[in-house]
Amino acid sequence: MTTVNARGDERQHLPITAVIPPGLTTPEVMIDVDVLDRNIARMASATQARGLRLRPHVKTHKVLEIAERQLAAGAVGLTVATIGEAEVFAKAGVTDIFIAYPLWVTESQAKRLRKLTDACSITVGVDSAESASFMGKNLGADAGRIAVLVELDSGHHRSGVHPDEAAGVARAAADAGLDVAGVFTFPGHSYAPGMPLEAARQEDAALRLGADKLAAAGFTVKTISGGSTPTAMLEGDTAATELRPGVYVFGDAQQLELGRCGTDDIALTVASTVVSHHRTDPGEPGRFIIDAGSKVLGSDRPAWASGYGRLLDYPDATITALSEHHATVQWPQGLALPHRGDRLRVVPNHVCLTMNLVDEVAVVSQGEPAGRWRVAARGKNS
Repeated sequence: MTTVNARGDERQHLPITAVIPPGLTTPEVMIDVDVLDRNIARMASATQARGLRLRPHVKTHKVLEIAERQLAAGAVGLTVATIGEAEVFAKAGVTDIFIAYPLWVTESQAKRLRKLTDACSITVGVDSAESASFMGKNLGADAGRIAVLVELDSGHHRSGVHPDEAAGVARAAADAGLDVAGVFTFPGHSYAPGMPLEAARQEDAALRLGADKLAAAGFTVKTISGGSTPTAMLEGDTAATELRPGVYVFGDAQQLELGRCGTDDIALTVASTVVSHHRTDPGEPGRFIIDAGSKVLGSDRPAWASGYGRLLDYPDATITALSEHHATVQWPQGLALPHRGDRLRVVPNHVCLTMNLVDEVAVVSQGEPAGRWRVAARGKNS
């Protein structure tokens, strides 16, 4: 590829294609296992240094080999979003799983939860007296085999109760025969510019108040669970006893733009090929099309995000539009356009969506193929 420097001189440089194994057919999700292992080790070390347990959220990756690495690095167990995800990881031998979701447990789901408790310790979320009572009713005599954490709203305003209401939900759960183990929250509003510190402060206040309300009502609070990737590495005291970050294993374009990771921390990219050039008027930035569209990148774009993803090796380029199989890239002025057939690494905005769109991923190390991993919990949405 030819580039133009500030003086207008053309020069040749090694194309980024060199870090994409030549045997890959694009678009292809690639995981750099060296960066992945470094991210896992860094988060494990940081939480251990603060005296906190780490229970990573595996809905991000859904891959057994990655979960094995997290557990080997010291994670006490895993977090999942659905019973289906729990079933996949329990079958693989994981013995401690938290379903961090306010489940509405039907009879069929109760049957699945009972089976899970034969293989591992299961904790689920609850955020209303009604859902607690319904869960206990359908679990019947097996209700005591399920631990529950009361979900608190710490400012994200999604699911969860106000901390003042935590004791009432806990009492309903206990009356239904469930084992009340503590409280949890998700500071999801940390995923916005300037918000990680404030979200962490609100999270801590909510967890302290919710735990105090349970303790005052006579409950033994064994677990105070929080955390998100934007807040997990922040220093300072916290009421939490465990953290549940997920995206940290890969990083993504959102975390880059929030300043919560650097380009060297990006472990997952989508290998793509330049397939078309878009004609532009003289003086306008160049545009071209790559073959990684929404069906591999996902279409998530927060209002504050600068594009639909990033080109890892060209941070000044912008992905301005996505179709199902096309991404439109606006190229920095002063750089010659990539040739058709050149291959580029794309960082998805929200990496969790990307992993739920593919059956398997390519593993690379030092730019060389290092195997393939199956996305074992892909599509396990219930």
